[in-house]
Amino acid sequence: MAINKTILLVEDNSDDELLTIRALKKNNITNKIDVARDGQEAVDYLFERKGNDSELPALIILDLKLPKIDGLEVLKRIRENQKTRFIPVVILTSSNEEEDILASYGLGANSFIRKPVDFLKFVEVASNIGIYWLMLNEAPQKSFNK
Repeated sequence: MAINKTILLVEDNSDDELLTIRALKKNNITNKIDVARDGQEAVDYLFERKGNDSELPALIILDLKLPKIDGLEVLKRIRENQKTRFIPVVILTSSNEEEDILASYGLGANSFIRKPVDFLKFVEVASNIGIYWLMLNEAPQKSFNK
């Protein structure tokens, strides 16, 4: 899969981080995966970067329950910024709260997926995320500032 497209995984649980990366790789999704382990790291990664827009991730996989800055606040900041507002954001969380679903979509999430407990189902979900958002989805090219 398009190796030049980076995925930003925002996940504070080390087991879920390793499981997500393993599931993506198991499905031949060989994109570079950068990890932010809390909301502040994600914000710093996205907004304290030097360089041009091509260095931004092509996809953000975002957990909601994060230390320092929660996932909904990270999502809000992503959508408020001209540079990042069109990056696809997939919420991948263990939350089963209806208000989290509503808030996520209300703030501009592209997708909301509950983390499956079963490894094989998790692998399938990760594969589907990668295939859809990195291969099938048409995202805007170049500058988002227009």
